[in-house]
Amino acid sequence: MAEYIFGANIIENLTTGMYQDSKVIYREYIQNACDQIDKAEKLGILQPRDPNSKFPDLGQGVVNIWLKPEERYILIEDNATGIKAEEFQRILGNIADSDKVVGQDKGFRGIGRLCGLAYCKRLVFTSRWAGENTVSIMTCDALKMRKMINETNAKICKHSANDVLNEMIEFSTRQALETDLEHFFKVEMIDINKENEELFGGKDENNLQNLIDYLSFIAPVPYHGNFIYRSEIYNHAKELNTRIDEYNIKINGEQIFKKYKTHLKTGNGKDDVFGVEFKNFFSDDNSIIGWMWFGKTSFKAAIKDGEISRGLRLRKDNIQIGDEDTLRDFFTRESSKRGNNYFIGEIFAVSKDLIPNSQRSYFNENTIRIEFENKVKDYFNNTLYRIYYEGSRINSNIKAINLYHEKASEFEKKKEQGIFLTTEEQNREESELKVKKQDAEKAKRELEKKRESGSSILTTQIIERRSDEICIVDECKNSGKTSEPFYEKESGEYSEKINIKQNKLKKKFLVDSMFPWASKSERKLLSETLEKIFYIIQKSTDKKISENLINKIKDELR
Repeated sequence: MAEYIFGANIIENLTTGMYQDSKVIYREYIQNACDQIDKAEKLGILQPRDPNSKFPDLGQGVVNIWLKPEERYILIEDNATGIKAEEFQRILGNIADSDKVVGQDKGFRGIGRLCGLAYCKRLVFTSRWAGENTVSIMTCDALKMRKMINETNAKICKHSANDVLNEMIEFSTRQALETDLEHFFKVEMIDINKENEELFGGKDENNLQNLIDYLSFIAPVPYHGNFIYRSEIYNHAKELNTRIDEYNIKINGEQIFKKYKTHLKTGNGKDDVFGVEFKNFFSDDNSIIGWMWFGKTSFKAAIKDGEISRGLRLRKDNIQIGDEDTLRDFFTRESSKRGNNYFIGEIFAVSKDLIPNSQRSYFNENTIRIEFENKVKDYFNNTLYRIYYEGSRINSNIKAINLYHEKASEFEKKKEQGIFLTTEEQNREESELKVKKQDAEKAKRELEKKRESGSSILTTQIIERRSDEICIVDECKNSGKTSEPFYEKESGEYSEKINIKQNKLKKKFLVDSMFPWASKSERKLLSETLEKIFYIIQKSTDKKISENLINKIKDELR
């Protein structure tokens, strides 16, 4: 029988060539630790978590991440099972030969532990099994690994994968110390490469916070207690007879939580989450393959990039698949490419046949994955698309109505105070105001139609929620906002109070108060001159600057 040899490059493919983002080492090592915590609970090494608690019981298992940037050092440790001394070399030394089970364990390929070799000079695994006094150690020389791979690639010396592994790995043992935990597993990355500063969160002063923010959505951690809708999410999972896997994961002693919140910044100002909506996805045989929740907002505009919770995220075993943009292309309409940016929420893949690929960037292709995609895309492009499109249109309608109110109030104020320079200026602004009134009335009719029969499941809720924001011109000329809602909430009828009050006073113009000594013809000439000056200012600067400058000139000339 022929002997097949794996070349040294297979090691490179499993380390430096496996991931584009070095921070995935946290996901891989956390995933392994969580699997062992589950095993420790089944074996009675750790007290089992209570599945019936109001909020998920995190149990006794803990994953600690310790960073020492000044020493170029990272430690990731857990208090789970550890590995038996007699099995330590077999389990860690063999590559892609895991004892884990697909569909039960979060990791199962037996290659993730190698990822740290790409980013440090030495990688050390240390473990102790419960009840044993032996501590087992595996030390990997990443520099030697790279040297042998480079020699192979440069055709200096040919090395097989076995040659590299035998040369770079060293196993040893020691007696347990009093300071050692009774059972543990540690991963130490020693002498982190200078170019991999992102493993510490970056170079700026907020580097630790940056890393915490990243892990808060990558790792299987609980929702923060101040996210008031978490109980609804947990209850929905229980109704489906499923659970959200959550673990106590800390970084430099600080526990990590999912950073969902109810106040968001959008391209059209602030927006609040006022509830959560759920959707379950079933296969053709009526078995659940996934479910999701998303935050209900007014969907005024896309959520700003700085909001770390932005986007619908895909998760399996509560570990993120891909990144915040993985589901972006599920919005397939040409006009909806930014659709994912309007939402916060999560899709939990439940089916055991939805198997993450080796990079956990997505799922392996199979019939269940295709069915899952079709179900989710249908919901995205019909239900979710209509929700955020309607929300955006409602926002435009409200802005048109409120803009008319604002301009009508300004017009009345200028007329009463004699700020217009001439009749021509007043007539011009009055004509512009009539156009805005038409826009407002059109927006009002559109809102009324949407309120009666909106095309999305949230249209009525959004309009009702925002009704107090809509101004009524007659009753709030100078206040900027009305104390009375645009809709009569009990009757559901529109107020018919959008009319400009007729000013019956004698017309006054700014030049009359500025130059009371001038004759009528002189005032006309002065008005025309000032209008030309103001026109030049308006054309030479932006709207805000020109308005401020013109108003200042008018004030000084009074």
